Amino acid sequence: MSRALHRRAVVADAHNDLLIAVTARPPHRWAGYFRERWLPQLREGGVDLQVLPVFIDDRFRPEGALRETLRMIECAHTLAEGNADEVRLCLDGDDIDAALGDGRIALVLALESAPGLDADVELLPALHRLGVRIASIAHWGRTALADGSGEDATGSRLTEAGVRALAEMERLGILFDVSHLGASGVAHVLELATRPVLATHSSARALLDHHRNLTDEQLRGIAATGGTVCVNFLGEFLATDPADRTVDRVADHILHIAEVIGVDRVGLGPDFIKEVSADTTPPCCEDAEYARLLVPGLEGPRGLPLVTEALIRRGLPEGDVEKILGGNVLELFRKELGRPLSRSAR
Repeated sequence: MSRALHRRAVVADAHNDLLIAVTARPPHRWAGYFRERWLPQLREGGVDLQVLPVFIDDRFRPEGALRETLRMIECAHTLAEGNADEVRLCLDGDDIDAALGDGRIALVLALESAPGLDADVELLPALHRLGVRIASIAHWGRTALADGSGEDATGSRLTEAGVRALAEMERLGILFDVSHLGASGVAHVLELATRPVLATHSSARALLDHHRNLTDEQLRGIAATGGTVCVNFLGEFLATDPADRTVDRVADHILHIAEVIGVDRVGLGPDFIKEVSADTTPPCCEDAEYARLLVPGLEGPRGLPLVTEALIRRGLPEGDVEKILGGNVLELFRKELGRPLSRSAR
């Protein structure tokens, strides 16, 4: 039953860093490598809607961050154009519906922490023209726009440029992503936001007190904007004991968030990084502890049907499971993605 449900549901993954692995290849291999290595995984996992974050490694910061951002955006366009029979890079909900209607996977571009932007908020319209439709403004540490959750002790809110970035994203129709943002920054965003806010890959702090997870208060604040919280599958954010990092623990986080803010506000943001790390880390430098961060069976997109099975085992109605798998994210994107503010609202 769960497999049939998974097949008919719209499955949305709000965070997969696969662009890092693809751009590690020569440009002439981008489209082919995606088709050979990633497309089969997405299809086997039933993924219909895939958010593609643009994440810039530290080695490119600060001088090369914008250049690498543009390179990764070009990679996304190249792999989409080279696999136009299977995927479509989407700019709004209408594009997503057209892709799903054709049986193609809908791809959506996102910026993770936006280091290429720095404080130059005036570049956001240019990035929007290139297809960016979701953005966060911090990662683990400090940026020109805000502090990441690793810097929570600073108690820092958004900088002046960060406030302008939020307003400009809302004007353009770029969804603001609070994943990785420090606690004071999240509170500041929720004070200022006039449009729905998204957490692309964050779990429940009530179940594990980790700075990357969201408190119940933060969850309620995001839901109050009309936004959605997509649950992260990385074991580090699920449970302290590696033995407890299971598919059922992922279900625990999903169900807790659904209990706090309602089943209509929950989605999936797996943060699959096993293959990305294997593709980009030299064998000499692999971290022996890395495997302990992963949930067995959920190392990549192929494992997504296991989440459906777990939720069915826990007694969720099929309609609620479909919402969590992707229906809620799809509904948010239909309403908000790429939709500029009306002139009267500016």
